[in-house]
Amino acid sequence: MDTSSASAPAVTVYWRPGCTFCIKLWVKLRLTGTRYRPVNIWRDPEAAAFVRSVNDGNETVPTVRVVSPTGTGSVMTNPSLKRIRQALAG
Repeated sequence: MDTSSASAPAVTVYWRPGCTFCIKLWVKLRLTGTRYRPVNIWRDPEAAAFVRSVNDGNETVPTVRVVSPTGTGSVMTNPSLKRIRQALAG
């Protein structure tokens, strides 16, 4: 399901099976051509630990990590597409 091509996407979506909010976000990202890397927190213990660390101990998904072209990073919980695109712009 990785939508990356030659280089790694600047958007990482932490998700878990059965999350409808994750699916809705994926659809929006795909429709706008925004590349992302999905990470299943139920299969990746380090990813689950990261999600808990930024969500007060909760495994709230989708949690999204964005790295802008300027190198600025941000983490958002259940963000809108608009918010992701703003973070990508730097």
